[in-house]
Amino acid sequence: MSNDTLRIGGASGYWGDASLATEQLLTHEDLDFVVYDYLAEITMAIMARVKSKDANQGYATDFISEAMKPNLKRISETKTKIISNAGGMNPSACGEVLRNLISEQGLSLSVAVIEGDNLEESLQSISDSNPREMFSGMQFPPLEKIGSVNAYFGAQPILHALKKGADIVITGRCVDSAVTLAACMYHFNWKPSEFDLLSSGSLIGHLLECGTQVTGGNFTDWQEIKGTFDQIGYPIAEISKNGEAIIKKVKNTGGIVNFGTVSEQMLYEIGDPSQYLLPDVNCDFSQVEMEDLGSDKVLVRGAKGSAPSDKYKVCMTYSAGFRGGHLFGFYGSDATEKAEAFAKAAISRASATLKKRNLEPFKETSVEIIGSGSQFGQKDNYNKANEVFAKIAVKHDDPKGVAILLKDATGLGLSAPPGLSGFAGARPKPSPILSLYSFLQKKTDLSFTLQIDEKEKENIDLINTSLQSSKNDFSAKANEYPNKLPENYSSEMKEVLLEDVAWGRSGDKGNKANIGIIARKKDFLPFIWNTFTEKKIAELFAHFLEHDKVDRFYLPGISAINFLMHDVLGGGGTSSLRNDPQGKGYAQILLSCKLFIPRSLIK
Repeated sequence: MSNDTLRIGGASGYWGDASLATEQLLTHEDLDFVVYDYLAEITMAIMARVKSKDANQGYATDFISEAMKPNLKRISETKTKIISNAGGMNPSACGEVLRNLISEQGLSLSVAVIEGDNLEESLQSISDSNPREMFSGMQFPPLEKIGSVNAYFGAQPILHALKKGADIVITGRCVDSAVTLAACMYHFNWKPSEFDLLSSGSLIGHLLECGTQVTGGNFTDWQEIKGTFDQIGYPIAEISKNGEAIIKKVKNTGGIVNFGTVSEQMLYEIGDPSQYLLPDVNCDFSQVEMEDLGSDKVLVRGAKGSAPSDKYKVCMTYSAGFRGGHLFGFYGSDATEKAEAFAKAAISRASATLKKRNLEPFKETSVEIIGSGSQFGQKDNYNKANEVFAKIAVKHDDPKGVAILLKDATGLGLSAPPGLSGFAGARPKPSPILSLYSFLQKKTDLSFTLQIDEKEKENIDLINTSLQSSKNDFSAKANEYPNKLPENYSSEMKEVLLEDVAWGRSGDKGNKANIGIIARKKDFLPFIWNTFTEKKIAELFAHFLEHDKVDRFYLPGISAINFLMHDVLGGGGTSSLRNDPQGKGYAQILLSCKLFIPRSLIK
């Protein structure tokens, strides 16, 4: 391990990520750390449900079976340290299984388990304090409906485990980037009060936390990646003590790392880039700069930070009824009209059945004609498609209500317009809705424990840097766009697609979605800014937005804009009926729009 440079590989971006990542990183690279992120809000709810049925489960089982078991010998040989939040709702069980595997293979690797994020035992007192949902203002749900409740902790508990000599650290619900930040703090001895460095480490963690999304996955210029998508290499960060980092990928693999892929990932799932709030630091990414070094390497620098708040964000999931739906294909002339007529009949028949059986009406219904332009809101093009799918979905408090829609829609098969088709097995079943409820909890209300191998659990003492901080000096610049037009450009304009002059990436946070747009040339940005105002974005996504609240942020460091749309996902990924409940394709909608650019600026 070099004291000047730290090399970290990112091996997982979600529960279910490719099993080849660990072997790829350990076989082809000399790394100090490999980090894994498995958790999302819905993942925690699923793990809680699994644990309720089996007290020995509730963690990311593929971390054990696919990432660790085949690679433990290599991990031992290379002395690569592992940090993972695979513990989910049951870190201790995950740690015990891993220790047994290590023993069976005759290896000597120390496993640390960190707990304290799970607040199940404190639910009654939390309920008594009745914290409001931090975005909607909703009141606290009944205790019997709660599925999971976890605080997002930061890097300090992981740092404590590393200082105690752990080779492998398993946590519950830490923030995604904390696994990387902890490695940086440990290796470089960064202090909890060195906020610019902590922000830099968090940025690097944010770039690694989604695995191959930074090395060519979901990239706007997807045709440019080397090899096929199954050959994309996982990311590596080469980090310097001053917080600068080079982002690259495993050698001799496919994919691509360039200014576009890295800047897209930086903007993924963020709101105000000057106020990216984490337990260890309030990050300001608005001034971050990137330099494409060629050969699949990009230099990243310029993150700023300030003191964090004195609270942790807590994410809770609770039962909010049931949902279900199905896809019904139609093709031929007037395919869209046929699909719409079928969907209308299915909901009408199911609604009549509900009434006949003395059941409440559907809480919500959703019909999207996929293939007709429904995701774009282009109703004038709806009837031009000759091949579509009717996606019909409903919500109901009773699973019987959802089952009625699924049965009655299927029962219309012989009464439908011509061209009904589809590839399906058994009829879908109702599934529980697990809605998200976020609130803040004082850091002093939580405590964390560490268990290394078979030793007794010990309490972790955290260094308190939780000062109520105001926005730092850079925050104001995030909204101040000078709108300065480039010099010596021609007045003759050409209409182009936004995709021709920009990269884009979108993602979700609860019921919000963001779209990050990065100008391919700095001189393009004023024209993008003037065309795509908050009002314009609200108009383009009016068919999704519950209201027209849109925020727009400027990132001068990479000549980018971040749009944040509120209440746009139909409740968000854990409860939405939408075809795209996480807004993953929203950037594609915006990139397909047109604007005018001076001909002299376009090659």
